[in-house]
Amino acid sequence: MSTTAVVKKNTYFDSVSLMAISTKANGLDGVEQAFVAMGTEMNKGVLGNLGLLTPELEAAGNGDLMVVVDAADGADIDALLVAVEELLQRKSPAGGEAAVTHRTIAAAAQDNPAANLAVIAVNGAYAGREARKALDNGLHVLLFSDNVPVEEEVALKQLAHDKGLLMMGPDCGTAIINNVALCFGNAVRPGSVGVVAASGTGAQEVSVRIHTLGAGVSQLIGTGGRDLSEEVGGIMMIDGIRALAADPATSVIVLVSKPPAPAVEKKVLAEIATAGKPVVVYFVGGSEEAVVAAGGHFAASTQDAALKAVRLGVDPDVTVEPLDTARVDEVAALLSPEQRYVRGLFCGGTLCDESMYAMLDLGHDVWSNIQKDPERRLGADSPSTGHTFLDFGDDDFTNGRPHPMIDPSLRLARLVEEAMDPEVAVVVMDFVLGFGAHEDPVGVTLPAIEQAKRIAADAGRHLEIVGYVLGTDLDTPVLADQVAALKAAGVTVTRSSTETGQFARAIARKVTHA
Repeated sequence: MSTTAVVKKNTYFDSVSLMAISTKANGLDGVEQAFVAMGTEMNKGVLGNLGLLTPELEAAGNGDLMVVVDAADGADIDALLVAVEELLQRKSPAGGEAAVTHRTIAAAAQDNPAANLAVIAVNGAYAGREARKALDNGLHVLLFSDNVPVEEEVALKQLAHDKGLLMMGPDCGTAIINNVALCFGNAVRPGSVGVVAASGTGAQEVSVRIHTLGAGVSQLIGTGGRDLSEEVGGIMMIDGIRALAADPATSVIVLVSKPPAPAVEKKVLAEIATAGKPVVVYFVGGSEEAVVAAGGHFAASTQDAALKAVRLGVDPDVTVEPLDTARVDEVAALLSPEQRYVRGLFCGGTLCDESMYAMLDLGHDVWSNIQKDPERRLGADSPSTGHTFLDFGDDDFTNGRPHPMIDPSLRLARLVEEAMDPEVAVVVMDFVLGFGAHEDPVGVTLPAIEQAKRIAADAGRHLEIVGYVLGTDLDTPVLADQVAALKAAGVTVTRSSTETGQFARAIARKVTHA
């Protein structure tokens, strides 16, 4: 392999664009690994962790663009650098995507008076300042940036509330506003179901399930992952509920979040009584009693949330197919008595949570890096224990590395590691399609799947791999092709995040005789 680094002085791209460029660059033939990012200290730290930091890259400034290509043996590095440059040109103003470049939000707002929303993806140290400028110019904000102090988040959201604007984020990765997916998102049809979500992949999954059930999304408002914390107090989720309640195109509202702070959950649920529309609530591990008492419709899963929303607002007779229990029996029959455990390797936090909680519902001893029980919480470097579910998109894994939906290398290595454990019965994985994600998440994982299965087979064991592809028939890459590739590799493919958890739980029940 050969590694080449280029620093392009005074060349700025926002992080959303660079994520898409990096994804495409990593898909080029001959590229082992590509890294395209601004010269911030955090990004240089990433390169240092990858062993790719050179003196030239170390000297790059915040306004300089770093391009690093690690080429396979025999690959034409010059041709690969040209290909990456072409990707940059397509995203740059000179490439035709925009006729005018503005240096400030105020100038952009003045030159585009019809614009009413700003997407901000800059270093967290400057993100709050830019978000405030956008709000002061009367713009709704989607703040993709993370590492924004919580005190600044509260101040921004309170300012937006006072101005009657949406302040989505910080660390908001998913939204669909007026039928346009922002940051990470899937292609779903327009419709009458509105969503407010404090979870990126949770929002994606609910929107995909709504689409699959034949309905569509009016608006999907992201809040950022900390919105329902004690410190922030649910400001954006409450404002989002009120916005959808006033929206004539929305007939039913869905709320999605990981477990909120109890006092904040109470505040949010109090909004249901005045919404004037059915409200479906999926808070992972939440209380049905509290939701029903507030006048809402409790959902036990992402699929349940989508199903109830579509039944309430679009088609009361819509149904979903039950779990294929025959396949569960087939898999269980292939396993040895020693194989007792399920291991979940996820890119999406809510997808990981959903499967993990399905196991917890059985009373299983479950370990995870996102476990609420500190006694069963694992670090990124910890070996798996019993039933283990890992969210590779959590800060423990992404500190100094790209998100696994862009760079899946850590997850691929862990898959091979799990295959060596004779007690592992099933490995569960998600594959996320859509804007911002890897161009071929299944394709890049297939060699590791084949290696894992071969390791188990050589040891006289069957290793069952269960995969779920989060996407719609309108997404790129093609959903059907991704599913077909998994099936051809001997992977059992589930139809939803909820079914993934159900399948894992059913296998666990069989092999542990729960």
